[in-house]
Amino acid sequence: MKRVLSRMLVASGLMLGASVISPSFAADGAAPAKPDATKGAQLYDQGDASRGIVACASCHGAAGNSSIPTNPNLAAQPHEYLVKQLTDFQTKQGADKPARNGPEGNPTPMTAMAQNLTPEDMGNVALYLAQQPLEQPASASHEDLVELGRKIWRGGLPERNVPACASCHSANGAGLPAQYPRLAGQFPTYIEEQLKLFRSSDRANNIVMQEIADRMSDADIKAVSDYAAGLR
Repeated sequence: MKRVLSRMLVASGLMLGASVISPSFAADGAAPAKPDATKGAQLYDQGDASRGIVACASCHGAAGNSSIPTNPNLAAQPHEYLVKQLTDFQTKQGADKPARNGPEGNPTPMTAMAQNLTPEDMGNVALYLAQQPLEQPASASHEDLVELGRKIWRGGLPERNVPACASCHSANGAGLPAQYPRLAGQFPTYIEEQLKLFRSSDRANNIVMQEIADRMSDADIKAVSDYAAGLR
């Protein structure tokens, strides 16, 4: 279903950064504990069987460097962005499904993986991953898509009100801390899938990206996804 929002709404959403999340406060109003990367590393590598938490490394690789295109690279992603995504994979009390779903609105495997994580767990793991270098970046693989991908990344598609990807994800694809994810070195097929999930509203945790993806064709999405993967 096509959604219609004013350009003002989209522009303001881009400036505010829909991917930002602030740490939760305890019920008594006390500030949450500062994230602990050492604890995050332990949970990432070993999980916690007593709480039904599987080691993240089993799918996302050592230090967030994945070798499986369906499982994204997590190394060097902004800490706050990772916390928000883990939060959005969880099904909240009273909700039928999480904000972030897979094709046809079905929960992704991450819903089960993230469900037992506490806000402290998520903060710890996210901080650990944000500190890790991306050592196994994916690359672009379609020479014939470079021209279109570069055009969209650098200048957008003005005729369809699609902004330049670089305006939020930075010219080199490194993202903006606390706001937008790193796309450089991410698997192109993963980026492509996420843009299509935004377009279908199955991934409903960023209205700005839903609006942008809704104006993009399959060819646009494939080209810019491949181009982003090759950025360094």
